[in-house]
Amino acid sequence: MYRTLDAAKIVQSLEQLTRRIDERFPGAGLAKVSQELTGIAQATSARSAVIARPAIFTRALVTLVFFAGIAMLAFVGFLLLSRTKAGDDLFGTIQGIDAAFNIVVLMGATLFFMFSLEERGKRRRALKALHELRSIVHVIDMHQLTKDPSASATVTGATPSSPKRTLTAFELTRYLDYCSEMLSLTAKVAVLYAQSFPDPVVTETVNDIERTAASLSQKIWQKIMIIEAEIRHNEMMERLAVPIHVAKPANPAVS
Repeated sequence: MYRTLDAAKIVQSLEQLTRRIDERFPGAGLAKVSQELTGIAQATSARSAVIARPAIFTRALVTLVFFAGIAMLAFVGFLLLSRTKAGDDLFGTIQGIDAAFNIVVLMGATLFFMFSLEERGKRRRALKALHELRSIVHVIDMHQLTKDPSASATVTGATPSSPKRTLTAFELTRYLDYCSEMLSLTAKVAVLYAQSFPDPVVTETVNDIERTAASLSQKIWQKIMIIEAEIRHNEMMERLAVPIHVAKPANPAVS
């Protein structure tokens, strides 16, 4: 019960995150990205279930091809046996054996292709969905790209082409934290595919998405640490700037 990710819980977390972003930043594009990611997560739950389900039609087709190959080999063997009993020459027998060998090779290649057909189909669907999640990761990174905490510390000031800085330090911290949380949830959605279909190629792709999300999240938290350090510095400077009132003695004559 606690050894696998629950797709419903991931969707629930994304829905709550979308509400939190929309309540804190009404009309923000990040909330729309979170809403889009929630829809992808809901679709992932159904897609991963379909991928994990055995392909009955493909397996029936493989079984049919397998028994057809066995029947063909049996027919060739019967012809070879009948020719041997009829006293055919050695050359004809060798030709029959060569034909049987070619059939065996052809049947083996066909069966290999058919057996891998189901796996390749599932892999193709999983990789297509994972490519969509990789794109979402970079979209989230674009939203936090201009949220630069060092902008308030610039000496030269803003230029006409500089992005508008309308968020306070607290709001900027919350915005970056939402981006980091969304990156983590995107990686968890990707894991659902590797969980339902443990294919080496799919697993490596999921690991690549997780590494990318973790790397971007680390950069975001570096920004958050800079903001928090600046907030603590400003609070300390405000405390030091408070004037100290010295109480005057009640009797002026007393020095």
